[in-house]
Amino acid sequence: MSETVLVAVLSFAGTLIGTVGGILAANRLTTYRLERLEKQVEKHNQVIDRVYKLEQADAVEEEEIKVINHRIRDLEQYHKGGVSV
Repeated sequence: MSETVLVAVLSFAGTLIGTVGGILAANRLTTYRLERLEKQVEKHNQVIDRVYKLEQADAVEEEEIKVINHRIRDLEQYHKGGVSV
């Protein structure tokens, strides 16, 4: 083999190894970042679920408070002699 062919083969091998190594490193980094992003999305979804449940519970409590206030007004009117129940 001549020196020129040997240099070309070695250059090609070096380029190939460098390219494959770069692709593998980028793939590992991308996989790592995707896993972290998935964990963050899962945490976010859990927060959204909890907020939704809290809002539902709050709506129920607000309705109960409205009912209680209405009953209190009825009792106050009854004790004042205004309305018979």
